[in-house]
Amino acid sequence: MLPAWLSVTADNVLVTLSCPTEVKSVQVDTLSLRSPTVREVRAADRSANGNAEQRELTLFAELTGADLADLEGLKLVDYYRLQAGYFRLVHDDGV
Repeated sequence: MLPAWLSVTADNVLVTLSCPTEVKSVQVDTLSLRSPTVREVRAADRSANGNAEQRELTLFAELTGADLADLEGLKLVDYYRLQAGYFRLVHDDGV
């Protein structure tokens, strides 16, 4: 069962934030992550130089269309929601 703040489709997840935040100078109360490609994951790996936190932030920025600084400004609970949404998006529950 999914939490009330998470909506999942095959192509994206919609995460409702615990409080509004600013993304690209616009107040939002949800963030959508689209499904990543292998190319995007590999590019994030290369740009992070072995730093797992940086890899994840870079990938999430790409998938949400947000700036890194916007994601770094999220409340921690909302960042954890993004992580949970990403996990649901990339793992096939039927396997």
